[in-house]
Amino acid sequence: MADAQVTYDDVVAARETLAGVALRTPLLHSHALSDGLGGPVHLKCENLQRSGSFKVRGAYVRIAGLNAEERGRGVVAASAGNHAQGVALSSGLVGIKSTVYMPEGAPLPKVAAARSYGADVIFAGDTVDIALARAREHAEQTGAVFIHPFDHPDVIAGQGTIGLEILEQFPEVGTIVMSVGGGGLAAGVALAAKSLRPGVRIVGVQAERAAAYPASLAAGHPVMVRPASTMADGIAVGLPGELPFELIHYLVDSVVTVTESEISQALVLCLERAKQVVEPAGVAAVAAILAHPQVFEPPVVAVLSGGNIDPLLLSKVLRHGLAAAGRYLTLRVQLPDRPGALASLVTKLAELGANVLDIVHERLNMRVGEVEVQLQLETRGPVHSDEVLGSLRRDGYRLTIG
Repeated sequence: MADAQVTYDDVVAARETLAGVALRTPLLHSHALSDGLGGPVHLKCENLQRSGSFKVRGAYVRIAGLNAEERGRGVVAASAGNHAQGVALSSGLVGIKSTVYMPEGAPLPKVAAARSYGADVIFAGDTVDIALARAREHAEQTGAVFIHPFDHPDVIAGQGTIGLEILEQFPEVGTIVMSVGGGGLAAGVALAAKSLRPGVRIVGVQAERAAAYPASLAAGHPVMVRPASTMADGIAVGLPGELPFELIHYLVDSVVTVTESEISQALVLCLERAKQVVEPAGVAAVAAILAHPQVFEPPVVAVLSGGNIDPLLLSKVLRHGLAAAGRYLTLRVQLPDRPGALASLVTKLAELGANVLDIVHERLNMRVGEVEVQLQLETRGPVHSDEVLGSLRRDGYRLTIG
């Protein structure tokens, strides 16, 4: 890696640039994750960073390094949301104009935040990669400086300051795990951490539906994939960056993937046990610890990379996570169409300790003399859910799950 375009000294210089701008985010011990893994697990809370994610670190270092002529032309960026906010906030701090391209359907809170920081927001396509292409075109046509979300030395150096903080806050760390989209965060943290502690393990995590790095690492060069729809929109990047890929190829020990169900369960755990609001992309590291404990040698630090989540999405993801954990049941029950039938069912559920969250009574498309009741139930977990379903079936109820 003699020809690497970013070095450990760049990361140290980036921290000086970020003094007074980026927060030194807290490192919180997680009893729930530690108990499950059998060793200490700490959470690096970049969800509490300014603009709600780690992205402001790299964005500010890049923008602060522009000369007067470049600043006069303004900047343009593309992002699913967090980089957009980081660029918008950083541009405002420096006092220059910013334009950000975001995919159609980008979370509304991220759009609103970018605008509140002063950026002009333009929607383009349905993926980050399309938005990136449009932002590059904008730069060519207007002269604005393109601020790449991950494939630039300054951006990687800025993200790498997280690695410096982790080793200062928890010197005995054995494994650092974080989400991976384009790769800027993992590349920067790996460079910083392994420059100080060559033996520390670095693990990256991608959403299974948008995992370009496993195929790219196998091929030895960045490979384009078409990301499927995933709740982890912040890491749904189809093509790894050239520079991050080089660093990750040499410095990251492994890259694992997590499912939508595993992401949602991790989000529930962070909210319930760590009292941290984290977006799906930001909680991928925790999801990996829960899903692949054998990969992680404690002590472990998991980076919560962002907390910018739409409240409506949060409610859906929580419901999804509770269902995946066996604490939320949706079922349909056929009942005789006579007085007291529904009351008897509800009474039975109360006796079983299941909490009825919602009921829909359906007569259409049913046989004469029957009704269908759609129920949403809260239970205490998988064992309790099985007990509820088993008892209902033994009592003769005809039911369908889901």
